[in-house]
Amino acid sequence: MPHPHVLLSAAVSLDGYLDDTGPDRLLLSGPADFDRVDEVRASVDAILIGAGTIRADNPRLLVNSPERRAARIAAGRPAYPLKVTVSGSGDLDPTARFWHTGGAKLLYTTDKGAERARTNGLPTPTPDTTPTPDTATEIVPLGPDLDWHTLLTHLHDRHGVRRLMVEGGGTVHTQLLTQGLADELHLVLAPLFVGDPAAPRLFGPGGYPPGRLRLLESRRIEDVVLMRYEPTAPGPAEVPFAADRHWLRLACALAADCPPSRTAFSVGAVVVAADGTELARGHSREGADPVVHAEEAALAKIDPAEPRLPGATVYSSLEPCAHRASRPRPCARLILDAGVRRVVTAWREPDTFVTAADGTGLLTTSGATVVVLPEYEHQAKSPNTHLLG
Repeated sequence: MPHPHVLLSAAVSLDGYLDDTGPDRLLLSGPADFDRVDEVRASVDAILIGAGTIRADNPRLLVNSPERRAARIAAGRPAYPLKVTVSGSGDLDPTARFWHTGGAKLLYTTDKGAERARTNGLPTPTPDTTPTPDTATEIVPLGPDLDWHTLLTHLHDRHGVRRLMVEGGGTVHTQLLTQGLADELHLVLAPLFVGDPAAPRLFGPGGYPPGRLRLLESRRIEDVVLMRYEPTAPGPAEVPFAADRHWLRLACALAADCPPSRTAFSVGAVVVAADGTELARGHSREGADPVVHAEEAALAKIDPAEPRLPGATVYSSLEPCAHRASRPRPCARLILDAGVRRVVTAWREPDTFVTAADGTGLLTTSGATVVVLPEYEHQAKSPNTHLLG
């Protein structure tokens, strides 16, 4: 299901702590970095924090710059991003500043948590009142347990959230990263130590995605350092990870490199090992071969004896073909013969050139898993609009 782009944002001490155990919040960064955070807030559709952060920090979670708020309004957006929190228990202070500042608020909780939140008197709109910043809190029960996939899908589909900033706390960051739902990490490193084992840490124990994160940027801001990372390792068989979205975006971008054709689709493909290492990439009609397909071009660059192939994922902007006239073996068969058993694609092949195209059927009946991420279908179709009417 479509999810927003999830950006985790945090500042930590050199020894990995979010705060100390004192009565006041430990300020880890300075004015210049606070302004950078304000700029990021102004760029997103929603900001999410855990209930623990509301209890510990009592944040307002606002866009502070009047100029940035004005720019949002001029672009047809609300002055403030949607403010979102998550609480399994629903035990939240109705007087907290989170509920009474900024624009619309949203609480995701369990069925029992929703009852408790309403009993506690959280400011929520009623049928006979017009929602205001103080009363526009929507309570969304997710069932007996909290589920991040359901939560993110709801944010995307019901509230139009395409970019979500997550500001804490450590439990929320850990859950999103270990479940492969984080697309980006903004980590600010402050030049101090906390040294208290009772203090909150950024990440707790868990089954984190394998492989190294990719460093996108490193920037000095006064006396702190901002580091931006993105995950790289593919997800498990049937569950898309944030890294899957990264690699599929790349495959779709590669499709734009294809020489144009009136008789074949433009397709990009990337083969990625389970540890997040890119093994090869390719695109349709690459090099001197006018009929080579993207998956075929990528696989041809890999030694058939490569031990990482059986655990690799093939990312293809278009569903691998099951029938073709230009080669004896279609791309779905090439993938299976290479030992790959996981494919992520954006777009099922239409019947433009082949009747009853079904590369997914060929792959799945042979034991492979196919994950379709339809949110990238438009990007995959973009270099092929001349073939789609």
